[in-house]
Amino acid sequence: MNDEPTGEVTHGARAFVVYPQMRGRGNLDPASRLEEAKGLALAIGLVVADAITIPIREPRAGTLFGEGQIENIAIGCTQNDAELVIVDGALTAIQQRNLEEKLKRKVIDRTGLILEIFGERAATAEGRLQVELAHLDYQAGRLVRSWTHLERQRGGFGFLGGPGETQIEADRRLIRDRMAKIRRELEQVRRTRGLHRERREKAPWPVIALVGYTNAGKSTLFNRLTGASVMAQDLLFATLDPTMRAIRLPGVEKGILSDTVGFISDLPTQLVAAFRATLEEVTAADVILHVRDIANADTDVQKRQVLDVLADLGVVPGEADLKKTTETASEPLIPIIEVWNKWDLLEPDHAHELRQAAARSEQTIVPLSALTGEGCDNLLEVVGHKLTLEAKLCTFLIPAADGQRLAFLHARGDVVDEENAGEGADGPLLRLHVRMTERELGRFQAL
Repeated sequence: MNDEPTGEVTHGARAFVVYPQMRGRGNLDPASRLEEAKGLALAIGLVVADAITIPIREPRAGTLFGEGQIENIAIGCTQNDAELVIVDGALTAIQQRNLEEKLKRKVIDRTGLILEIFGERAATAEGRLQVELAHLDYQAGRLVRSWTHLERQRGGFGFLGGPGETQIEADRRLIRDRMAKIRRELEQVRRTRGLHRERREKAPWPVIALVGYTNAGKSTLFNRLTGASVMAQDLLFATLDPTMRAIRLPGVEKGILSDTVGFISDLPTQLVAAFRATLEEVTAADVILHVRDIANADTDVQKRQVLDVLADLGVVPGEADLKKTTETASEPLIPIIEVWNKWDLLEPDHAHELRQAAARSEQTIVPLSALTGEGCDNLLEVVGHKLTLEAKLCTFLIPAADGQRLAFLHARGDVVDEENAGEGADGPLLRLHVRMTERELGRFQAL
């Protein structure tokens, strides 16, 4: 057994995963939750030595687990030569410190583990800033007075802190200052993203956003539809930074497909707040594709988790809205198409039952396999139809020399008929019958 816990989570380290099953908490089946926890560990390059579920009747304030349970964890770590303990739940700073002292090993909770994954995966400057902000927010809660190296007093000058300022107060102030600086930088990123969004809105192309539970197959579908090579692996949180590519759609010249970070149950609040700027891309979409791993036993629970995050963003109604009696209260603000992915993994009987359920549903549902490509053409048809659903037939008289407006109508609308309409003040006129949406009509009138 190690004498002291190591300070870092290292690749290849052997981890002992523990899921504390609280009474009346959590919607996921304990076995599924344990598998998800193991998936999180694998996503950061750890070796899962063993994984167990421990029922918690009354959480202990100092350690979460009872003494006998801690002893069982220690025995499991020794037998499996594990140097790291992952607790798939939230630990207070005191609980984490006490467990490390008793187990003589590094202990990390669910939030810390997800932060480790995000820290490794973030590829853009914005992603790294968001992760650092979330990590600092998390660390600020870890500063407790019981940490001996933070208890000492120190004097100081005006710019170092007042006389008698404790080390913990100084550390907190440094963290607050760094967090404020990152928030300013992220606000600049948000403004820049907003300008890009405005530019896209002035351009004619609709935006289709992929959302879904982590590992539902969003990036695989993104690659299938766009021919791109975004990282798509059987890993939780394979995608962090949003990616956009152009795709061709029936009835639409082209659309912009956006891949987003996956959602997960009990996503740390620090990360939800830090990644809000990224998630806000979803709020500017014309259509949302909610990708579900339909072969997963917990697909319905995962759907609820995703809808909760979308409700937080104001895209779909929340629980309070759903209780209202008006029909408009339950309508999503942005059209949502449910994509039932991994159809190739279903047994024929189960697939038949799901197909019947989809036919009865009031929602728009498209079964497909992003891996094999089955159903992807149908998805594009459905998206194209959804984007042009509210289109109406308009008639325009345009000077034949007005290339800008003619090009706009051909690019943004469906030109049903075009004919000569005689002479006008500015020369020959063309009469065009064009099917287009209210949004595109407004853009045309803005020209």
